Amino acid sequence: MSVAIRMSRQGSKGNPHYKIVVADNNFKRDGRFIEKLGTYDPNAANGLVLDNKRVEYWLGVGAKPTKTVASLIKRNIK
Repeated sequence: MSVAIRMSRQGSKGNPHYKIVVADNNFKRDGRFIEKLGTYDPNAANGLVLDNKRVEYWLGVGAKPTKTVASLIKRNIK
């Protein structure tokens, strides 16, 4: 089972916000997921909320973040 840390789109047209989730690569983008790690609202000033301990755990067991999520994690750790 290949696991990814990725974003699941929520919200309405023109007003997106995202859940940052851990999901199997075979699951649909907005479908089933294993665990919710946080949220991201691109329209808010401080729109990123992440559970850093759980992110570190999933990275430690081999989950691969997408490019966008990797940049958000890097920005959140600073």
